[in-house]
Order: sequence, then C-alpha cells, then structure tokens
Amino acid sequence: MTELHLWLRHEARTTERRTPVVPDDARRLVENGVELTVEESPQRVFPIEEYQAAGCRVAPAGSWVTAPPDAVVLGLKELPGEPAELTHRHIFFGHAYKGQPGAAGLLRRFAAGGGTLFDLEYLADDTGRRLAAFGFWAGYLGAALAVLQHRGRLRAPLVPTTKDALDETLKPAADDADFTGLVIGALGRSGRGARAAFATAGADPTCWDLAETRDLDRRALLAHDVMVNAVLATSPVPPFLREQDLDTPGRRLRTLCDVTCDVGSPLNVLPVYDDTTDWDEPVRRLREEPPLDLIAIDNLPSLLPLESSADFSAALLPHLLDFGVSGPWGRCLDRFRQACREHGLDEEESLDH
Repeated sequence: MTELHLWLRHEARTTERRTPVVPDDARRLVENGVELTVEESPQRVFPIEEYQAAGCRVAPAGSWVTAPPDAVVLGLKELPGEPAELTHRHIFFGHAYKGQPGAAGLLRRFAAGGGTLFDLEYLADDTGRRLAAFGFWAGYLGAALAVLQHRGRLRAPLVPTTKDALDETLKPAADDADFTGLVIGALGRSGRGARAAFATAGADPTCWDLAETRDLDRRALLAHDVMVNAVLATSPVPPFLREQDLDTPGRRLRTLCDVTCDVGSPLNVLPVYDDTTDWDEPVRRLREEPPLDLIAIDNLPSLLPLESSADFSAALLPHLLDFGVSGPWGRCLDRFRQACREHGLDEEESLDH
C-alpha cells in the first residue's frame, strides 16, 4: 500500500455521535503505516484522548478544508455547505446518485474543486454486496422506536443510549397488548436488525422480501399494526404505500417506520411523506382517523453510537488498509464518474489524484 494520510473529520450534524473508525482500529491503521489525523469533536462517542493514545494526530474541528492535498477526508454524513469547491478525496455517505435533493449541488462542488467522492454506500464486492454498513443497527432501532411508539412509551427528544438500556424498555410489560408487525426487506441487514428488535419486544413479525413484494398485497400490508420498511430500492419498483392507501377503509396500520428514508428520490417506495423526522420530533402524524404515525429518522444508528461504530469500523478497516483505485474503491470511483456524467459535469480534474 502506498503511503496513506486519512483525515477523520468532525461531523457537522449535531446529532451524529458515530465514527467510521473507532480508537482500537485507528491504532491498527497507525501500526500499518497510515498517517491518521483526527479532528476534535464535542459529540463523537469516543473522546479525542483515545485517538491520541492510539498514535493519531489531532486537529481542530472543521480543519479538513485546509488539510494537505493528498489527505483522504473520512466521515459519515453530509458535509457543511462550505467550501463551494471540494478539492480533496472524500469518503462518506453522499446520497447523491439517485436524484436526492441537493445531489446535483454536491457533485458540482466536487467538479468545481477537482475532488472525488468515494461513497460508502457503493463500497461493495463484485456481486454488489455492501462491505461496510450500519444496516443492522438502523433496522434494530427503527423497529424498536416503532414498537415503543405503538405502546405509548416513546419519549422525545431521543437521546443516545446503549443496547442493554434500550432492550430494557423494549421488553413487554404485563399490560402490553399484542400487536402484529411487518418487516419488508426482512432478509437484508436492516431487516435482520428489525426482526431482532421485534423478538426482544416479544413479537414475531411477518417477514416479506423480494418474493412478497414482486406482487405486493397492499391490503395484507395494511392489516398489520406496525410496519418497518427496510428496503433500499436500486431500480424503480411500484411503491409499497400510496396516499390513497392511507385512507383505505378498515386500515389497521397505526405505526410506520421507514428505515431507508429515501424521501425525495424517484426510487422512494414510501412516497407518503415529504420530509424526515428527527430526534427532537421523532414522530409525525400522517392521519388522524384512524391514527397513523410515521418515524423516518435518517441517522438511527447514532442512537446506539458505541455498538454501531464498532461494527462499522471493524468492517471498514481492511478496506482502508487496502485503499486505492482498484477493487471496491475502484467501483466507488466508477460510480462517481458515472454520476458526474449523468449531471453533465466535467469531472476530469477530479480524477487527477
């Protein structure tokens, strides 16, 4: 591996407590010759002292904008709105390749500065299987919050916790009524997480995947009390729920959690809402009679920052040690190039690194 300088940035979003590299894995990177600079961050679940002890350099929050040109800036969620020109190679979840709001603007910033996006959503093996993902914990938390809301025990604002503490609130109480649950996308990472949370809550959900969604039975869907969507569509499919479905007579569905949060994308399988919810207001009422509540939080795993960061970091580590422009990273680069072409952007300069 050629000499690599990784720059772990502070997350601009105030509710983002996760990190793509935990201190133990930072130590392994340093021991393998990677120069690792870590920005100070008031909300990151791991204190900066643990990274210092692992041999990392420390930099002020937000200083990645003046990092050396060869540094690879590593993060998770969206970048701040400035600078207008992005000159570095960046690794994070860009959400910019499926027509999401702001996608074209982000790609223009890379084209203007000659930088490159290695989108973690597209870090995959040659069969398309993602190599590092937060899916299990997103599904677990999505189902957990949906169950707590359905039982009247979800309290806002949400605060980060641990799995043990969350599970204590999920365990059924003697006066909890039975309910029916549905997980769509039950065989994927998020679906497995949702099923595990339902099990902790004492429920055995209906599980649908490709076979059941090819010819979707919406009346059967609406006959469940709690639904968790864990499907991330990569090609157009008929929506699972439409506006008119919410007014179907006899609808039993009362609580809907969209783990995927693909709102704004033409591939959205739940086009029944137009904005996500958040930690301060995690639930939105979509219908009053009978009631239907929506949970659509796009950084669910940050509510379990220790567990989700450790899992993600362990999966990402071997690929950071093998960072380059071939294999999985090469596929990320190809997808970036394709997206730039689709938006009519000149991305030649961004490929000079």
